[in-house]
Amino acid sequence: MLKKQHQLFVALLVTLDAIVIAAACYAAWLPLRLYFRAEVGFGLPVSWESWVKEPLLPFAIPITLYAFYVLGLYRPRRDRSLWGEMGSVVRACLAAVAVLIVALWAVGSDLIGRGSPLPTITAFGQVMDAGRVQLGLLTLMLPGLLLAYRLAFRIGLRTLRRRGWNLRHVAIIGTGRLGQIACRTLSRNSWTGIHVGFFISHHETTARETCLGRPVVGGLRDLEEILSQNKLDAVYICLPNAKAAKLPQVLKTLEKFVVDVRVIPDVQPRYLPQSMTVAELDGMPVLSYRECPTLGLGGFGKRLLDILGASMAMVLFSPIMLLCALAVRLGGPGPIIFKQRRVSLGGERFKIYKFRTMYHVEDESAPARGEGEDAWTTRDDPRVTPIGRFLRKTSLDELPQLLNVLKGDMSLVGPRPERPELIERFREDWRGYMLRQHVKAGITGWAQVNGLRGDTCLKKRLQHDLYYVRHWSLGFDLKILWLTLFRGFIHRNAH
Repeated sequence: MLKKQHQLFVALLVTLDAIVIAAACYAAWLPLRLYFRAEVGFGLPVSWESWVKEPLLPFAIPITLYAFYVLGLYRPRRDRSLWGEMGSVVRACLAAVAVLIVALWAVGSDLIGRGSPLPTITAFGQVMDAGRVQLGLLTLMLPGLLLAYRLAFRIGLRTLRRRGWNLRHVAIIGTGRLGQIACRTLSRNSWTGIHVGFFISHHETTARETCLGRPVVGGLRDLEEILSQNKLDAVYICLPNAKAAKLPQVLKTLEKFVVDVRVIPDVQPRYLPQSMTVAELDGMPVLSYRECPTLGLGGFGKRLLDILGASMAMVLFSPIMLLCALAVRLGGPGPIIFKQRRVSLGGERFKIYKFRTMYHVEDESAPARGEGEDAWTTRDDPRVTPIGRFLRKTSLDELPQLLNVLKGDMSLVGPRPERPELIERFREDWRGYMLRQHVKAGITGWAQVNGLRGDTCLKKRLQHDLYYVRHWSLGFDLKILWLTLFRGFIHRNAH
């Protein structure tokens, strides 16, 4: 019965999506029709036939629906993030528009400039082809309308589920700490519509009758009988680590029943990546527990952002960089640019560039009154020159690192690069410290825009860096760059 309900639900969702896509196509076409009638008297008819012949519909609807299918927007999403779905909607719409343009070009459509019967229009002082303007409007209308409709649809569903409608009845296998956490979490998030009916003990037999106010109907020995007597939509397996060896037998038993199965591992969430993927190699399942988050298309986008952003910043800050270089030269003997060994992506070592802010000494490793590698600077550090103090407080000493970004040693956004000898020390003292090297070191980062700079708590800085690595996205990078404009240059902890 549940499967049939889901099929009906998907059919309804596809129908509504198609209607909204059609509305977006007409919304992109209507301003042009009104423009031609009002401004140039172009006689586009207003009859019903003119709407039916709207040229984008035959392509836009199937292409967009297929993009939604590929990105999993028709799968059950009860226990998944609402904002994650909204992100998938935007990606599907942009991909659909790109494929739509290719399809229109392939069939020789007038909309992309092949002898279009529509005249040009003038907007913002520019003369533009009407067909391309229509495609541009569709690029805005399609995600905008679908986002609004999908958001309203999901909020409506969640409201109904909170009131007891459209529920899914589940059982939890495991009465220990993990099973109780799962029960409380599902109960707290009533918008999912997932109702925990009862518990099954993770022991073979049990005398326990209740857990968190819900009945405990038996143990693992009775699992098959329990599932035969109770109609369930899903089972959540919450076995503690001490009972992990029983998982294969439990899964084998569940194969006899038409229920969805969720496995909750007995692992602290902070030690898990944001998402894990399962691949298959010649029939062997491979669980990707940890990997570089910037692999693939995301890494290409990050590198493109680095090149464009660093190039623009070099042009914008070049007068300031020249003034800083002159000030360092006049401030005392020594090189203008200070170089130091640091570590970036994958443990690769490179030379970081900074404007020299300390008194120069011949021995690079000397910790006193020099840019030494063996000691952090502290507030009112006597090694810092007067001009260096100003450069540090305003973060202008970091500007030469734009060259490191262009060279590919660093990124605009990422954990701050550390010295090799300190990494060797911290990798033993701080669990998870080496995860920082799964992304390139950055000029600015999540820790820096949250004020964790200079001589601040190393543990908190590490927590922020690991949060960035686990939740990395291009959008997150753009957010940090935006916050850097307001929090990243001058801060009380910069010294």
